[in-house]
Amino acid sequence: MTNQKVKNVLIVGGGISGLTAAIALNKIGIQAEIVEKEMQWNVYGVGIIQPSNALRALNEIGVAEHCLKLGFSFPGFDYYDGQGNFLYRVDSPTIEGYPGVNGISRKVLHQILLNEVLQIGTKIYMGTTVTTTNDKGEGVAVQLSNGIYANYDLVIGADGANSQIRKIMFGNITQKYSEQGVWRYTFKRLKGLDRGLFYYGKSAKAGLVPMSEEKMYLLVTTHEPNNPKFSKDQLHLLLRERLSGFGGIIAQLAKEITNPTQVVYRPIFSHLLPSPWYKGNVLLIGDAAHGSAPHLGQGASIAIEDVIVLADILKEDHNVQESLEIFMKKRFDRCRMIVENSDQLVEWELLSWYGSLSKDVNVGKYVKETLEKMNEPILEQHTELKGKLYL
Repeated sequence: MTNQKVKNVLIVGGGISGLTAAIALNKIGIQAEIVEKEMQWNVYGVGIIQPSNALRALNEIGVAEHCLKLGFSFPGFDYYDGQGNFLYRVDSPTIEGYPGVNGISRKVLHQILLNEVLQIGTKIYMGTTVTTTNDKGEGVAVQLSNGIYANYDLVIGADGANSQIRKIMFGNITQKYSEQGVWRYTFKRLKGLDRGLFYYGKSAKAGLVPMSEEKMYLLVTTHEPNNPKFSKDQLHLLLRERLSGFGGIIAQLAKEITNPTQVVYRPIFSHLLPSPWYKGNVLLIGDAAHGSAPHLGQGASIAIEDVIVLADILKEDHNVQESLEIFMKKRFDRCRMIVENSDQLVEWELLSWYGSLSKDVNVGKYVKETLEKMNEPILEQHTELKGKLYL
């Protein structure tokens, strides 16, 4: 069924959720346009973890197999202390037909999605922002910075944690600073690295994630009180300094961190916009509505899920307000769980570095139970993975 009440949609933001939205809407016969504030595609980041539920969602738009082929799939993670002594092994909860985890370059994932968007002919306005929105009850009149003035049945704000559309709709919000930062750096994949590895030091956590046959990335979570600002030309030295307490393979890799331009550092913030995430016919999705710490690897996953669920709802001939009400009922509690549970993991991690984490806390059990919940169905019927590569 084609929705007769939603025929043209404006998507603000050309990141993972925005591109996914254009593809998903096209598959149900809804025309979308994208505005992207950057003049050129500039993908910020190194690698990304795709758990089973992310791959399941991506399969709904037909790109999961491509991600699996260009990424690196593995069953789970091995855990070590900061000196490289083995602690335990944990396989990630899986959905039938999918691996526990797929590591992939952010740039590769963006290109997979962009290729699909270009193939379906989605109109993209680069270097463009939304100047004003005027909700008319049955549609939204939008003024773009490129001079275009047009009407849309639905506007989707997919413009990230510092969303301009959110500011227009809800004003400024306060994002919670976690007192942590995350550092990433790309290396040649270690021979035989077929699982993710985590190393727990006394004041930092380091991880190695394969993201292709050739490459892996290092991620390091550190305590960064008061959200310090770092000189970009010093990032390699600062990262090596934060790895000084590690031994084994992490200590060896630290010596190879020589290029400050290849170090990606981000302070970790989180936020959850109260329900509803819409006003009139303007809806926020992904990081614009809910930003989480990366400790569960679910930030991009729930953003992609937002889109898949929205498209599934829009297949029915509800009016926009009915569709958005249904969307909130399906998405709010699930996204809240990820934001809150990720914040809890941040708190426990800081307590462990202070030496005051309760012995009753079972982090592994907490993570496993959360990921198992994320593997529960989000649609009444999911598309079957054609390749059946991981049955």
